Amino acid sequence: MDSLPIITCSGKRVGKVAPELTEKGYCSTKPMYYFGLKLHTLAFRRENQLLFPEQLLVTAASENDLNVFRNAWSTINNRTFFGDKIYHDHAFFERLYMTQNAVMMTPVKAIKGQSEWEKQQDGAANDLFSKAVSRVRQPIEGWFNWLIEKTDFQRASKVRSAKGLLVHVFGKLAAAFIYLIFNP
Repeated sequence: MDSLPIITCSGKRVGKVAPELTEKGYCSTKPMYYFGLKLHTLAFRRENQLLFPEQLLVTAASENDLNVFRNAWSTINNRTFFGDKIYHDHAFFERLYMTQNAVMMTPVKAIKGQSEWEKQQDGAANDLFSKAVSRVRQPIEGWFNWLIEKTDFQRASKVRSAKGLLVHVFGKLAAAFIYLIFNP
């Protein structure tokens, strides 16, 4: 699972397009603030193929990915999820494991105040685990890159209304899925 920003304008400006739908958010991948939406994707990994989206959600850009998971996907039982570091909430996912047998795998997050000796002691194992999780997560990055390449999905700067933004988002998603049907 992961999210993709849908940018209506950069964060340096004041977002005037569809203020009832959009908010200011931060994209850590591109270190930038922006106004817009986020496309959240929960998908199945398929070997040597583009992943298969199970659920897609569109939220305001300010919505935290962990909150989206808690509200939308935390009721899914018997599943192993792979997410990025934003999903690192040990107590929440421990309860999820106990109640629903669902596991969240995330890259290891550094602990503030940890001594250099402690970092080095666990460093190799943490690096190997983080690389393994990132390798499993790589297809979702590929899915987002494919979506951007085929439909220019991420850039919504030419949109001028809430209806136009919704047409942009859902029209481009529909076009992408139609493309997949005819070009498997």
